[in-house]
Amino acid sequence: MNQELIAIGKRAQIAANKLALMNTATKNKALLQLANDLIKNKKQIITANQQDLAAATQMPTKFTDRLMVNSQRIEDMANGLRTIADLPDPTSQIDKGWITKDGLQILQRRVPLGVIGIIFEARPNVTVDATGLTFKSGNAVILRGGKEAIQTNTALVKILRESLQKQHLPIDAVQLITDTSHAIADEMMNLTDYINVLIPRGGRALIQRVVTTATVPVIETGAGNCHVYIDKDADLIMATNIAVNAKVQRPSVCNAAEKLLIHRDIATEFLPVIAKALMAHGVQLRGDEMACQLVSTIRPVTDEDWKTEYNDLIMAVKIVDSLDDAINHINHYSTHHSESIITKNITRGRYFQQAINSACVYVNASTRFTDGGEFGFGAEIGISTQKLHARGPMGLQQLTTIKYAITGDGQVRK
Repeated sequence: MNQELIAIGKRAQIAANKLALMNTATKNKALLQLANDLIKNKKQIITANQQDLAAATQMPTKFTDRLMVNSQRIEDMANGLRTIADLPDPTSQIDKGWITKDGLQILQRRVPLGVIGIIFEARPNVTVDATGLTFKSGNAVILRGGKEAIQTNTALVKILRESLQKQHLPIDAVQLITDTSHAIADEMMNLTDYINVLIPRGGRALIQRVVTTATVPVIETGAGNCHVYIDKDADLIMATNIAVNAKVQRPSVCNAAEKLLIHRDIATEFLPVIAKALMAHGVQLRGDEMACQLVSTIRPVTDEDWKTEYNDLIMAVKIVDSLDDAINHINHYSTHHSESIITKNITRGRYFQQAINSACVYVNASTRFTDGGEFGFGAEIGISTQKLHARGPMGLQQLTTIKYAITGDGQVRK
């Protein structure tokens, strides 16, 4: 095992123990100072990011969009920290309490998970979001970003640690592994003596590698093969606006829609209109036989398309015979992230929400709202697509577990 990695783990544990005892006021004050220090050091962050962008000559545009940091995105990072400071501290909460038949007082309270490891790709915003959420919830974080963002991540972590040091707080609340090799990532996945939970942030390949390799407990996040289903009772204008927004607003992110399903009864009227709107934004459409017949510019779809997360201006189209056909197709191919139905029939909308096996299921809204900030969490550590412990956008509450505090006056069990 790499000795520097072990040293990072030991320092994180010490910091986590201190953070677990820190009061809410101190944490909130620190978060506001972290936000101010990010703004003060905008130039330094952007300069570092320009180095990463200059080196990313082989990276597709859809990924450089995630990598790029500008003045507005730094403002967004800082505002995310300020929002987290305003949120209730889950570790100050007592979930419930009761007195047993033996007179024991039992309190169920929220406590930090401990040390959280995050492996992520070219998304510098993860560095700040993760630091804010873990700090507020009383956890230490060990970050391992991709090589594409190493200069930006190094600059961000340096600023965050210096800010904590100025406030006489544990700087090892946030640490960055600067070795971006796969070998170190594999060792981090097995650092069971020091990391309590591992959260991967990135594409499907990264997530699956972590899930299959790690011995540290993993919260599976991220991959988003998201669907928008246009029901036979949909409004055409609403359906068009939502489909375009879900696909086009930011196609490189996990909550962007990748598939468009349309009920056969309205496909002849709806598909040409929606396809024209999507293609006006540069979207390449791939469709089944009927979709290709209705719109000549749609290319034939392959079986592989139905399970592909494009992260690009590409969308696959399927014409379905019924609501149940749409549900069956989505449940089969979805990564269980976010799906939406567009319908004026509230009964069919509620049925869709019940039947779809995904973390976030919408009626008459874009899948792009699946986001910690949009949900009111301030930021997110990831979007969990699994069912155990956490599901959907993960905020402060999902970074805690429970502890039982039991108080007696001399009871012994008979």
